[in-house]
Amino acid sequence: MDELHSLTDEMLQYLAATGDPRAEEILVQRFGRLVKISARPLFLAGGDSEDLTQEGMLGLLAAIRTFSPEEGASFRTYAEVCIRRRLLSAIKTASRYKHGPLNHAISFDSSLFDETSQPYLLRDLEDRILSEERADEMHRQLRHVLSSFEHEMLRLFLEGLSYQEMADSAGRSVKSVDNAVQRIRKKLAQHYSGEIS
Repeated sequence: MDELHSLTDEMLQYLAATGDPRAEEILVQRFGRLVKISARPLFLAGGDSEDLTQEGMLGLLAAIRTFSPEEGASFRTYAEVCIRRRLLSAIKTASRYKHGPLNHAISFDSSLFDETSQPYLLRDLEDRILSEERADEMHRQLRHVLSSFEHEMLRLFLEGLSYQEMADSAGRSVKSVDNAVQRIRKKLAQHYSGEIS
């Protein structure tokens, strides 16, 4: 076994920042799931989850190259903030060029938008309350749009499970899960464009 695997995140980051490609590769493997979990609650019409995952990976690479232990945060905390900022920045940039409800990111997890990591999104308590109310309303609306199976698949998808893990949990085939995810995407796009109620 590679002895680098036993090192802490901070030790690996130091080695990666000083030019060790193997240390960087191990960090990318360690934090790959965090990138996927951070990207999954975000929906951007016109893009797909792979685009967002790539943006999240760029945020992770930036964290690896710029982390400073003197700031007092753990590497994991710093990486999470960098990943989420990169994702939200990509969404904000894409939204500048498009208009309408389908061209904005929709979060299914209001906890992603806390004041410490995203101060430009929720500048005060009133914005936060309104955002949480919108998220609650969106969850209520989704119950009318999605079947119970689709709702469960969306929940598992947002938790960062792979299609295989989702299939195992539901006792269904991977193809069945993939079909459900495609239906969810289509229904959400139609719902937020006002085509269905």
